[in-house]
Amino acid sequence: MGNGCDSVDTETAIGTVVRDEAADFAALHAELARGYGSAGDPDDPAMVQAMQMVLHIPKLDPPARSALLAAAASAAVAVCMDPRSAPGGEWEPRYLAWKRARIRKVARRARGAQWVAAGAVDGVTVEVDGAQARAFVPGPVGAIDQRIRKLQIGGTELEHDEPGPADPTLPVLWVNAALSMSVGKAAAQVGHASMLLAGALPLDAVIDWAARGFGCSVRDADERQWASLVERVRAGRAVAVRDAGFTEVAPGSMTVIAVPAHA
Repeated sequence: MGNGCDSVDTETAIGTVVRDEAADFAALHAELARGYGSAGDPDDPAMVQAMQMVLHIPKLDPPARSALLAAAASAAVAVCMDPRSAPGGEWEPRYLAWKRARIRKVARRARGAQWVAAGAVDGVTVEVDGAQARAFVPGPVGAIDQRIRKLQIGGTELEHDEPGPADPTLPVLWVNAALSMSVGKAAAQVGHASMLLAGALPLDAVIDWAARGFGCSVRDADERQWASLVERVRAGRAVAVRDAGFTEVAPGSMTVIAVPAHA
């Protein structure tokens, strides 16, 4: 009799929750590590799957391009590794329907009340040095929440900035400067890169990365830097995004190379 049993039961329950969270995280990582579906598009164009992303770009005092892209990259992989995307989670069916089909992302911009409204739609927001981006739970393009659908795709550009040396303790996503991608296109590509990197890294490394909010640096690579980065990819020390070529760049273009921390 007494409170001893209650205490043991509580500790057991806490231990079970911790184990369940670890198992969910491992399952999410394993799903990314399997790669992506290559199924063709459905006959109904409205059922094409895509992850919508919204970039907060206010008219006054817009964010730095590199910080905004870093926020977008972190938000995309955070959705993939969110407990709600895990087996049995509320986001799982929508997430897997997208992840196991062709991987598409669509970046839009918002400001003011539009940005506030977007925050109420299922997803994850990340802020980097004052720049904010939100990645949403994927779904059919014909069923996009109206608060997101009405937002403009493209239309606002940000100047390339000089953010300085990248943090060596975080991954760096190098953007192929020769392709001159728009902010929206680059946001989608760095989102692909963060997902590919999470799938390529060992589980322990992704656990550590998650503890830092999937933080990363985004930098432009000139021709000389890009050639060196391609060699890292060939050596298996970096991962590359090769675009399907639906918009802006030619099919097969290598758009972003993700280099793990300390690589």
